[in-house]
Amino acid sequence: MNGKQMGNLDATFAALSDETRRAILAQLMQGEARLSDLAEPFEMSQTAVSKHVRVLSEAGLLVVEKRGRTRHCRLNARVMKDASDWIADYQSFWTKQFENLAQHLVGQGE
Repeated sequence: MNGKQMGNLDATFAALSDETRRAILAQLMQGEARLSDLAEPFEMSQTAVSKHVRVLSEAGLLVVEKRGRTRHCRLNARVMKDASDWIADYQSFWTKQFENLAQHLVGQGE
C-alpha cells in the first residue's frame, strides 16, 4: 500500500471514529437522502450535521450533490471496501498466528 492509499485510510478511519458520522452512513445505506433528512434524527443543528457530512465527504465516504437549493448525499461504498480489505489482511495474519499457536500447543501435549 502506497503513501496516498495510507493517507486515504487515515481519513477513512478518522471519519469513522465519530458515532454521529457512523449513524449518517448507516442512514445512507438505505439510499440517497437530503441533508435535511439526515439531520432530522439528531439532537443538533443542521449546521452541526453539515460539518459531519463535510468530514465524510472529504474522506470520500459519501458524495454530496447540490440540486437547486437542497443538497443530496449518497454513500460511496468503494472507500469503505478499501478499509475493509485492509482490515481483512490483518484478519488473515491473526488467523494464521492462532493456527500456528494451536499447532504448537498440540505438539507440547504429546
